[in-house]
Amino acid sequence: MKKKKQIRILPQVLVQDYAAEGRSLARVDGKVIFIEGAVPGDVVDVQLGKSKKDWAEGKAIHFHSLSAARVQPFCSHFGLCGGCKWQMLPYAEQIQYKQREVEQNLKRIGGIELPPLKPIVGADATKYYRNKLEFTFSSKRYLTREELQKQDEEREKHIASGADMPFTPSGDGDALGFHVPKIFDKAIDIETCYLQPEPSNAIRNFVRQFAKDHQFNFYNIKEHTGWLRTMIIRTSSTGEVMVNITFGYDDVPSRTLLFDALIHAFPEISTLLYTINPKWNDSIFDLTPQVYSGKGFITEKLDEFVFKISPKSFFQTNTRQAEQLYRITREFAQLNGTQTVYDLYCGTGSIGIFCSKGARNIIGVETIAEAIEDAKENAALNGLTHTQFYAGDVIDICNDDFFAAHGRPDVIITDPPRAGMHEKLVKKLLDIEAPRIVYVSCNVATQARDLQLLNEKYVVEQLQPVDLFPHTHHIENVAALVLRK
Repeated sequence: MKKKKQIRILPQVLVQDYAAEGRSLARVDGKVIFIEGAVPGDVVDVQLGKSKKDWAEGKAIHFHSLSAARVQPFCSHFGLCGGCKWQMLPYAEQIQYKQREVEQNLKRIGGIELPPLKPIVGADATKYYRNKLEFTFSSKRYLTREELQKQDEEREKHIASGADMPFTPSGDGDALGFHVPKIFDKAIDIETCYLQPEPSNAIRNFVRQFAKDHQFNFYNIKEHTGWLRTMIIRTSSTGEVMVNITFGYDDVPSRTLLFDALIHAFPEISTLLYTINPKWNDSIFDLTPQVYSGKGFITEKLDEFVFKISPKSFFQTNTRQAEQLYRITREFAQLNGTQTVYDLYCGTGSIGIFCSKGARNIIGVETIAEAIEDAKENAALNGLTHTQFYAGDVIDICNDDFFAAHGRPDVIITDPPRAGMHEKLVKKLLDIEAPRIVYVSCNVATQARDLQLLNEKYVVEQLQPVDLFPHTHHIENVAALVLRK
């Protein structure tokens, strides 16, 4: 018989400092303890998970006293929803910790000579800053510990009453909101989310109530049953709103009933779409959203440039801070109108287009063909004739024939995903020897690794962190590199 794993609790631990990825740390008997759900200054009981010789990790399960630095979280779902884990920290402290994390990662992982890190560019808006959210329909609503206790009490009363009818617990049933972290089959029923501006909350709450009133089936991910699966809401600074609801199967009468009611209640919805997804997974990238009303896309503005946002387009989710990020990128590129700029991992072309006025040519390269089509449309939308976009792998595309046709790059801008650049691409950049590289990163750890590799031929000239995601541990960083002389 397998032995039950013993739960180990460390009592009354003083949380001493901040650690990476939103955790804090303490030292107990010379051992470093990484703690979820606490901030420096808290005194907590820690339930250990992993425990090694020199370090361990765990979560705070009881608070004996709270740090003086804490503030009251503004969201009623704080502690359950994994979206805004740092609400209990004043924003000024959040960005101070982020600045330090960037600095430590660059020094510890990069291990190369670096210029002083510029002060982080914080966000003016720390609520309602996202332009896109995805919500999940679930036939299993996540219940809190208090709700489960209440159910147990109701069950005991029901049994004691001797009632013939089977017990039906209150509070169970359908939900529309976010998945609980590490619990894939239940969703938190979100009433108010402070991440996206209205009419996001109003639309979500309307759809939930309408679906319940008309007894529409919410999706059950374990059984792969149910009609309503996900809902994506996009808003823009131009005032346009996109809603895309994903259904498990087609049901024209129910869809028409729901969508006509939604359009009537929210005339500000400029485009309404639906996607039929019979698959087990929720991804819609291999599916085709269908337009129910509107033009099928919305438009967004960054600085003076206009961008078309399709239902599957990638676009920075914090529009105002994306402007800051791109301005810094443009500044670091030091464009004077004579350079050929290669925009790698260009996506829908946003960075290249943003930098286009200072460049002689913009050459964008991206592996996702659909994103390249969007990039071409965005360039045309802005009347640009000196931009060209190509679908494919940079390693394959950027050969001698390509350089002969388009010119060698004077400036390379690279904005890779969280995994950073592939080692083959780093070697390719070292072969190309562009005079200047601007590296935009959403993961400073992988950026530091890549900077170490590029150090063979490049010197880091400037470093600038930018906060796009208040109340989370995520941070962007821009690095300017120049070819060694």
